[in-house]
Amino acid sequence: MPPAAAAGYAGRSAGADQRPPEPDGAVPAGGAQFVDLTDAYSPRLRQLARQCDPGLAEGVYAGLPGPHYETPAEIRMLQTLGADLVGMSTVHETIAARAAGAEVLGVSLVTNLAAGITGEPLSHAEVLAAGAASAARMGALLASTIERIARV
Repeated sequence: MPPAAAAGYAGRSAGADQRPPEPDGAVPAGGAQFVDLTDAYSPRLRQLARQCDPGLAEGVYAGLPGPHYETPAEIRMLQTLGADLVGMSTVHETIAARAAGAEVLGVSLVTNLAAGITGEPLSHAEVLAAGAASAARMGALLASTIERIARV
């Protein structure tokens, strides 16, 4: 079972890998080129985050351009490609950070099940409510992870 499905609503996941948002490999408007993404999300930082929350799932993050929710067809395609989570901006941000030489930790908050999973329409209000309900847990994870990173 994919980590996002296992986590259910408001689950947290650390990125282990990612899929680019453009299937044709296009680089967004003057963005970084030829960036090595072998370990786009730092194994060291992922390990530190898991020390703070051993139940933290890992998965493959897929980026779609947005700003709209995905279609059921896109979700089926991404599942076939091995994606566990989908979002809009993390992939671009990760590429830019890696191009700048930064070590990256990607942490996603699962705020809804993707289009076509439940048969219900997606609701932005529902996403905002799930995010608000998880703010304290996510904040605690981020605070403890940052504290642990600062100590090493």
